[in-house]
Amino acid sequence: MSLEFVDTNVLLYAYDGSAGDRHAAALELVRRLGSSRRGAISIQVLQEFYVNAARPGVAPNGPEGAAEYLEALARWPVHSPLPGDVVAAARIARERQLSFWDAMIVRSAEQMGCQTLWTEDLNSGQVINSVRIANPFA
Repeated sequence: MSLEFVDTNVLLYAYDGSAGDRHAAALELVRRLGSSRRGAISIQVLQEFYVNAARPGVAPNGPEGAAEYLEALARWPVHSPLPGDVVAAARIARERQLSFWDAMIVRSAEQMGCQTLWTEDLNSGQVINSVRIANPFA
């Protein structure tokens, strides 16, 4: 059973109860991957999540609620990129015409052996290296 990588935007929708249908879809995905122990993230995702979730007005629980959610996410398998991953992401960004940060997410997913990357930031159905992009809201 392979891990499935979850991008920051999906986690933010799962956290934000005011996000309507996107919240429901993201929450269902995050719960499914969490309970089956198949969800994976990276240090970058943890950082991006907290910075965005702790902003005023994003969620009613403020920085404290974001920190609690962050603690739960930190129990998932987490990729900690090394210098070689940064170099590889730069290559992916150039070759695939992606932003560097999206390429880092792809690289982390690839390094963790994930066959699926859940995100709304890339083209659903696209395969980058060995990782298939899937949009949970499509």
